[in-house]
Amino acid sequence: MPMSAMQAHTTDAPRDAIVPVILCGGTGSRLWPLSREGYPKQFWPLVSAGTMLQETAERARGPGFAAPVVVCGEAHRFLVAEQLREAGIEGSRIILEPEARNSAAAIAAAAVLIGEEAPGVTLWIMAADAAVQDVPALLRALGAAAAAAAAGRIATFGIRPTVPETGYGYIEAGAALQGVEGALEIARFVEKPDAATAARFLAGGRHLWNSGMFVASTATLLAELEAHAPDVLRAARGAVAEGTRDLGFVRLGAGFAQAPSVSIDTAVMERTSLAAVVPCDPGWSDVGNWSSLWDIAPKDAEGNATSGPVALLGARRCFVRSEGILSAVVGLEDVVLVVTDDAVLACHRDRAQDVKKMVEQLKATGRREATEHRRVYRPWGAYEGVALGNRFQVKKISVRPGRKLSLQKHYHRAEHWVVVAGTAMVERDGERILLRENESVYLPLGCVHRLENPGMIPLTLIEVQSGSYLGEDDIVRLEDNYGRA
Repeated sequence: MPMSAMQAHTTDAPRDAIVPVILCGGTGSRLWPLSREGYPKQFWPLVSAGTMLQETAERARGPGFAAPVVVCGEAHRFLVAEQLREAGIEGSRIILEPEARNSAAAIAAAAVLIGEEAPGVTLWIMAADAAVQDVPALLRALGAAAAAAAAGRIATFGIRPTVPETGYGYIEAGAALQGVEGALEIARFVEKPDAATAARFLAGGRHLWNSGMFVASTATLLAELEAHAPDVLRAARGAVAEGTRDLGFVRLGAGFAQAPSVSIDTAVMERTSLAAVVPCDPGWSDVGNWSSLWDIAPKDAEGNATSGPVALLGARRCFVRSEGILSAVVGLEDVVLVVTDDAVLACHRDRAQDVKKMVEQLKATGRREATEHRRVYRPWGAYEGVALGNRFQVKKISVRPGRKLSLQKHYHRAEHWVVVAGTAMVERDGERILLRENESVYLPLGCVHRLENPGMIPLTLIEVQSGSYLGEDDIVRLEDNYGRA
């Protein structure tokens, strides 16, 4: 349905509640092989039992906050919805970008959408993939930032540096902001410095890390976008106006692609006279690479940070993470070792930034592992490859309770399904077949079929495909609950 016909609501929270806007794009390629385009770092539990997205949403939950607005790409929409549901976060809205156009366009679209419904509301804009160890300290800083926003400013959070970090942008703080305790004017923004400059910034005490979090009213933000980035705002307004609501998602119109690809820092913050900064020390990290994750992770007596089945002997200051198989490290120092089911990364911690270059090299050679996991997530669950040979393929399929796959057929393959856990309802050429553990069904080439989990526990089955072509594009969807072609 057209956006103009949508029910206008932000949340059941009070009208003066702060609206969290969570930017959930990006691929986190420096955290490969865990983070990949198909399942980037914001959807992984990197610093706690919750995922980065869940941790971000949890910081802005409770009295004084509205339900979050999340901006993400089409491919990750069901991941976002499912992770918010698992965290018990209700009432959220998910804005879908037709293509990524950097943070300015994403923020502009959210501001336009929310501003139409609540012109004076305050937004708290943050990335989904940053870690915060001291949430109460962050919320105290938010109080000062919200006061600055009420005074017509666009406030950002400046993190007090603890090391001469060269991977972050910096903010040079200016004089105290009159009338707002805890907030300062911004003298200038500084690009990522070299090591000597970063050391000078740390010693001088006037420079702060640029956290990429912002607090402003929709009215102020839209006015400053109009003044300093009118092309971005024009494209965002057009995309919202021609957008639609689809399965609970707010799908922006194709005009969004006309927005210049530029960050909000470049588009607005470095140009506006209304910028302010709130210095704080909440234990913030953008978790930009494996070394930064080692920085904030709990460590043993030898300085090692580990996750998963790991064995160490004589190792010091290493980061070792395994997603399944036992990973042993003997006599190494300052090493990153990350093991997944289809790729292994080993590098010196000082070279952690270069993992992105490795991913680019893998992409250039056409390696699937650069962008996709063996386990592929779908709105109904997931599947993963078990074996692949000449004219056959074996997959493990997991279906969440109450979910169903599309009604479909294949031109080039037949399939056998064997249930190993849970209960399956199989539709085959109009016939409905109930399968329990250790029962199976044959789906001949060309038959119209669908799989559903009618039970209360996850359904797990083994699928054996055989035929002349086994690609995922040999799926003709006749009916789909998730709006896929």
